[in-house]
Amino acid sequence: MKDSPAHKLNELKATAICGNDITSSCLYVSALTIGFAGQYAWISLLIVAFVLYLFRRIYGEVVGALPLNGGAYNVLLNTSSKKIASVAAILTVLSYMATAVISASEAMHYLHAIFHGLPVLVATVVVLVLFTILAIIGIGESAIVAVVIFAIHLLSLVLLVGASLYFVFSHGFDTFHLNWDMPVNPKGIVYTLFLGFSVAMLGISGFESSANFVEEQQPGVFRKTLRNMWVIVSFFNPVIALLLIAIIPFVELGEHRESLLSYMGNVTGGAWLAWLVAVDAVLVLCGAVLTSFVGVCGLLKRMTLDRILPNYFLKENKKGSSYRIIIVFLLLCISVLLVTGGELESLAGVYTFSFLAVMALFGIGNLLLKLKRRRLPRPEKANGFVVVIAIGFIVTGFVGNVMLNEEAFHTFLKYLAPALLFVLIMLSRSFLIQASLGILEYLYKPIRTFAVKGNRYLRKLHHKIHSQEFVFFTKGDNVAILNKVMQYVQNNEATKKLKIVNVHRDGHSNEELKKDLEVLDRAYPEIHIEFIEITGEFGPALIDDLSREWNIPKNFMFIGSPGDKFSYRVSELGGVRLIM
Repeated sequence: MKDSPAHKLNELKATAICGNDITSSCLYVSALTIGFAGQYAWISLLIVAFVLYLFRRIYGEVVGALPLNGGAYNVLLNTSSKKIASVAAILTVLSYMATAVISASEAMHYLHAIFHGLPVLVATVVVLVLFTILAIIGIGESAIVAVVIFAIHLLSLVLLVGASLYFVFSHGFDTFHLNWDMPVNPKGIVYTLFLGFSVAMLGISGFESSANFVEEQQPGVFRKTLRNMWVIVSFFNPVIALLLIAIIPFVELGEHRESLLSYMGNVTGGAWLAWLVAVDAVLVLCGAVLTSFVGVCGLLKRMTLDRILPNYFLKENKKGSSYRIIIVFLLLCISVLLVTGGELESLAGVYTFSFLAVMALFGIGNLLLKLKRRRLPRPEKANGFVVVIAIGFIVTGFVGNVMLNEEAFHTFLKYLAPALLFVLIMLSRSFLIQASLGILEYLYKPIRTFAVKGNRYLRKLHHKIHSQEFVFFTKGDNVAILNKVMQYVQNNEATKKLKIVNVHRDGHSNEELKKDLEVLDRAYPEIHIEFIEITGEFGPALIDDLSREWNIPKNFMFIGSPGDKFSYRVSELGGVRLIM
């Protein structure tokens, strides 16, 4: 049973969960951008804020039309194929995995600056385990922790900016003029801004998180989380960069790169502010770890429901948390941490390229939504030309990061390849099982006992996969549309049974429809078509009744795209998928 709106996340809690991830960038993105763009870093950060503004409408349109967990995976699943959607899902999981490990490790590095005897690697594992426990307890309890961290972080940033402004106006602009007169890159200002923009794109990583747990948010909250995240990073990132240029000479930046804001607090407010910023860094980076666990849980659960991952992961505890997903994610994070030895540069490569690829795919998903689901109601629309421009900015940032760190890009590919292979195997398991059967039958004589037992097991498994029934609700569509439905089922679902249901009022005739279905039944002999007529009104109640009566999950039920006059939102249909 789904939570009632009263028990779902409100604006503050939802913003805090995803905001801890994106606003943690304030701790490092200004320093990174200054390293490449120098005195023009604030301009690069403003360009990134503009790109993020464009993506507000892109995300708002997609999630407004399809308010389901999964982010880029969700929109591509409903507008393309499972294979393409799975690529987006893998990239998102890699991004979350790298985010969790990097954030936990960076938090412990900040803590190590306060407690010098702290073993960073062990402490990082402890943080990951603690937030695993918190995620298993439940998203409601996790949100309370996120809100506390978020409030402390914003307060710390406000105090730092206030102290820095006072320092600048008290001590003058000599440092600002000194830094401003520093020579720029020999290739010119445009190239300098390009490099700064590419690095500064890390400052909006986490913006996609809200879309991965939208079903846990109250109605209307999602768009507010996008607005809130945009406002915060658009203000703090450029302002902090400007203040850094006005307070700290560039020659000193390299000495304090890993904890620059803490050093800035020490210069402008004294030891207490430096200590506050350091503690805040520990807390908000831990909050980003929590965001990763919450986001990946919503995504992987959706993938499991769509039969991309084994049903083993659907087991829930009394709090409604998919604890098996959370534990597996923890093990993946620890394995990555141990394999890399906590080397942040390798992890940063996975992080950067995964995040940018997910953003680009989300933009592509928006364009596909416009082309293939034009009639689907949505609260707002992004101009198609604007979407193309936004994708262009993301591609530019991706290329820039490849130019800046080609080795990190190769590391990203090394992590991506095995993940793609695993999902490809899951999607092709029906074919692989059939191929295995053929091999066993060919070799059964020399290894008869093994072949017989393996044959029985694999046939049983193959039958189980194909015995799942699917349902398509038709309004009396013509044979061309129904043929597309059959093609979609044949290409994307492993099944041999399809119920085609027509819900109508008394006096309605389906004779022409029955004739069309007879033609399709002969055209697709591998799929058994069962036509069912129901008198009544199509809606959530009917779907619930049929799902219980036929023991068919709702995400195995399909409809065509509803028009503007449709009485219900897609989210009210309980996960029914759109395939036309």
